[in-house]
Amino acid sequence: MTDFDKFMSQLRETNQSLDFFCDFDKIEENVENIKLSLCILNSLLGATDLRKGVERIWERDKSAFSVMDILIAVRSAGKRKTLNSLGQCVVIDNLFDSVDGVIEYLESTGLAEVFRKRKIKDLVDYVFGIETGLDSNARKNRSGHIMERMVAKLLADNGVDFRQEVYSTEWPDLQQVLGDDEKRFDFVISTPKKTYVIEVNFYSNGGSKLNEVARSYSDIAPKINSVAGFEFVWITDGVGWRSARNKLQEAFGIIPGIYNLTSIEFFLDKIKSNL
Repeated sequence: MTDFDKFMSQLRETNQSLDFFCDFDKIEENVENIKLSLCILNSLLGATDLRKGVERIWERDKSAFSVMDILIAVRSAGKRKTLNSLGQCVVIDNLFDSVDGVIEYLESTGLAEVFRKRKIKDLVDYVFGIETGLDSNARKNRSGHIMERMVAKLLADNGVDFRQEVYSTEWPDLQQVLGDDEKRFDFVISTPKKTYVIEVNFYSNGGSKLNEVARSYSDIAPKINSVAGFEFVWITDGVGWRSARNKLQEAFGIIPGIYNLTSIEFFLDKIKSNL
């Protein structure tokens, strides 16, 4: 078995523990930020005369309607457009600028009927559910952050000092070989013998992005390694690489410092020997 075959055999299916799936602190914060408006809008639930209810709120605090985009699971409605009842293209947020606009929004989305029949008992709880669903869209980014936390813990547990999110412009010699491409490294480890600049990622699923990542690192690694006292290190894992095996194998032949969560122990030993 070659070193690359061994590397591939060690790839993990997931780096996700149960706390990966929902960031409830973030969800709770998002709901809390609009809770007062949602409580005001609760008065519309079960209303037989919806227009009258909307007018009553409008007189007291018309800003309450500005949060209604979340009721159809839409964020940043100010940038989203839709066709109104006249077939005109309008910004969703603009519908909240008048009672007629609010009524059109409620009727056209179907929320009016939901409100009248009180199919929702409480808008705060309802939005909490929506936020939970929307939060699932952030999972892709969280996977990368989890990998960074795992690597940071491994480094700390092994007594290795490191810095995170460091820009290449800190070193003129390094920046010179990178040209106009300002690079932000996930980790930097400085030892008396060498400075290691490190990229970290994890891919549970395949896709064209993996080929591009491997190609990009294969390009910058030789440039960085050509600068005296610097070494590029790539710590990556995940069975998603099976779909980009050929491109990763090419990178494996170009970048000496490629590790996964199993082989990282060899990198840790290397660092400690330099301290």
